[in-house]
Amino acid sequence: METDRTGALIRPPGFAPEQCSLASTCGLNVSSRLPWGESRLLILGSQVLFGFQFNGIFQQRFDALPFASRAFVCAGLFLIMLAIALLIAPSMDHRIVERGRDSRRVLVLVTICAGAALLPVAVALALDMFVAMGRMVSSPVAIGAAGSFFALAMLCWYGVALASKRKERVMQDSEKTPPLDAQVEQLLTEARLIIPGAQALLGFQLTVTLTQAFADLPAQAKIAHAAALCCIGLTVIFLMAPASVHRIAFSGQDDADFLKIGSFFVVAAPASLALGIALDAYVAAGRALQSEAAAIVLAAVSIVALLGCWYVFPLWRRARA
Repeated sequence: METDRTGALIRPPGFAPEQCSLASTCGLNVSSRLPWGESRLLILGSQVLFGFQFNGIFQQRFDALPFASRAFVCAGLFLIMLAIALLIAPSMDHRIVERGRDSRRVLVLVTICAGAALLPVAVALALDMFVAMGRMVSSPVAIGAAGSFFALAMLCWYGVALASKRKERVMQDSEKTPPLDAQVEQLLTEARLIIPGAQALLGFQLTVTLTQAFADLPAQAKIAHAAALCCIGLTVIFLMAPASVHRIAFSGQDDADFLKIGSFFVVAAPASLALGIALDAYVAAGRALQSEAAAIVLAAVSIVALLGCWYVFPLWRRARA
């Protein structure tokens, strides 16, 4: 059964929904697309939240915060970075290990990573709520608000999901290479997974350079942010390239050569994204904690975590396979 570019089914005349069960090919195609769309929703929110937190560190009143609050903001930034690492990891695994082939293992990995990524997001949200509420109310009230939001997030994201969980239908794993049009659609979907958040992060990076707090940074921090700005800009260029090449060079037609070109850009883009995030983690931690050593450690842990999830683990799995 054919689908349009949004993944919606195109039903032929006289088609009855009951003719296509979850065990059929069309059901598997639709169910394999859903996790990527859900991950796209999660990663967009995570990257935008990362940009907001980074931008907040350069606001005028940030220096007036107690050290504990500044440390919480820095911790929240790292937790959101960890969530981003988990959410992008399945896409890199699918592209590097499976080479774009359909695999139930990748779908399971998407589910695991999405579920795991929600925990650091919930903790970061609670920390940010404490810092924000602490500016308006007493500390006990701020702690209560942060704890309430964390509990609500756990209830909505995990409690409801576990209570509603049904027995999974057993699907046969498939290592077959999908049709060319499905491979092209999946490639473009993986590019769309990352690019909105990267574009938003680039915008936050640009606005930070216009603040007085940025002007007061030491020279090495400004150089690090300039390098991070270039890295995120390169990420956006790489992620926009597949759509451009597909439309201009191939007139929107599916082609095996396009898959090779597009895969290169999609696999290469997270490398510059990882470096950009790590460099800005160094800048943000240095300003928030007023400690060069802490900033270097946070940046080092960030680059190891990101590259480990996005490249080292998939390449290790590919070598074993």
